[in-house]
Amino acid sequence: MGVLALQGDVREHLRAVAADDVTALAVRRPAELAQVDALVVPGGESTTMSNLAVAFELLEPIRARIAAGMPVYGSCAGMIMLAETVLDGRLDQRSFGGIDMVVRRNAFGRQVDSFETSLSVSGIAGEPFHAVFIRAPWVESVGPGVEVLARVEGGPADGRIVAVRQGNLLATAFHPELTGDLRVHRFFVDLVRAAR
Repeated sequence: MGVLALQGDVREHLRAVAADDVTALAVRRPAELAQVDALVVPGGESTTMSNLAVAFELLEPIRARIAAGMPVYGSCAGMIMLAETVLDGRLDQRSFGGIDMVVRRNAFGRQVDSFETSLSVSGIAGEPFHAVFIRAPWVESVGPGVEVLARVEGGPADGRIVAVRQGNLLATAFHPELTGDLRVHRFFVDLVRAAR
């Protein structure tokens, strides 16, 4: 399994994926992308990630692999990169697409508005998931083929969509790689194994 290693929480995702008995590879070039069965797009800064994906000639190859059915998980900026439509992005910002959703960048506010909360995530058993939101997006709307897995519960953002799945694609607005709780990564690994 690859972790897109252009910018963001690369090491944390590599560790989380490797903990589930998966070989994890940092992906920076098309040749490395060709070696992986699935990809994690980490949190970070989506406009920077967009620019680097173009510069490293990965934008179109990743789009093609997604269209061909490669499983991909995106957290925070990764969610933005998997969106078909991005609100409040820069004019030159590009995404990989794949999930029929409209995502708003920095929807919860600036860095100082970052927060943590508990979420019930559909498909993930056990206690509520401790979710860390850092300059996070939220999903404004989804198409008919998208399954909503989690919404914020309570507070001013009550009901906002923060986790979705469409086929082999999974996205969260929060950062599970920062919590030590590997259930979201395990969910994705299971999805990848089922797709094989």
